[in-house]
Amino acid sequence: MKGLAPLFLGIFGTFAFSWLGLTVIPNWQIGHLNPQSDEEGTEIYPQPQSGMFERGAHVYAANGCIYCHSQQVRADYAAADIERKWGNRRSAPRDYIFEQPVFLGKMRMGQDIANIGARAPAEQASPAPAGAAAPQASPSGGTSPAASAAPQGGAPATSPTALGGSPAASPSSPAPKPPTSAAPAAPHTTASPTAVAANASPAVSPTPAAGAPWPVQTAGEPPMYSAAWHHVHLYSPRSINVDSNMPSYRFLYEKHRIRDARSADALQLTGSSAPPEGWEIVPSFDAKCLVAYLMSLNQSHPLNEVRSVAGAPAAPAPAGSPPPPSPAPAK
Repeated sequence: MKGLAPLFLGIFGTFAFSWLGLTVIPNWQIGHLNPQSDEEGTEIYPQPQSGMFERGAHVYAANGCIYCHSQQVRADYAAADIERKWGNRRSAPRDYIFEQPVFLGKMRMGQDIANIGARAPAEQASPAPAGAAAPQASPSGGTSPAASAAPQGGAPATSPTALGGSPAASPSSPAPKPPTSAAPAAPHTTASPTAVAANASPAVSPTPAAGAPWPVQTAGEPPMYSAAWHHVHLYSPRSINVDSNMPSYRFLYEKHRIRDARSADALQLTGSSAPPEGWEIVPSFDAKCLVAYLMSLNQSHPLNEVRSVAGAPAAPAPAGSPPPPSPAPAK
């Protein structure tokens, strides 16, 4: 009987200290966070999302995307996420104050997608988040959910960033990787020098040099990270990267017979993924919501409590000038 009191106190103390350390102290530290704003209250980040974004988050969770993709850019002293161009700063608690639940992720079988909306081509980019610097408006602005519901079939004009141009034009462009004959393991695009030459603009060298940005534009596919590209990637991942282990989400798409003309939303599919003659593949509402959610993921807004490692993006080089040297490949 004499040992019951110390045993009880020990059990109670263990649970009490655990509760304090895991619940009370974190809530005291970050539970009071509000959106960051300037003195006038006009530049606010983050802002709550709803509509297609909210439904897309449910589709994202229901289909297990959290098991292979994370949404957390780690600090440069802890990992090479910033060196891989997955973000220009580490993620902070303030980035997630309106997200319920927060999809930090379980592991990384693919890229971190905390800033995948910031990689959209300039033609599909919405205005940058409130408070973002003017030069970041094009390369860093994610497409709004309403914009992704617009026709997805037409591929907008490609830009050097979308075609694998120099990452100096965008701090959140994909990470560089030396060209190799084997496809990269990450579930995104790869292409031979011939394929790059077929899609490259005059300002981009047709032959990738050592350390060229990765992934590169795949021949015959929509511009990388555009809404149309996301739909093709979800429907047929192996058409983007032959070595991708990402499952196909074809059940989110519908096969329709073409009546008078092709639907504006019809996917641009080639090869074995293309539907039979006279048929087309169109996204369902859930597929549009999922793409809207992906293209809205954007943590590129500067925060006062976090240092931006990459700095401001460089000004685009004049047409015809050689591209600036690419950064060293991520290790």
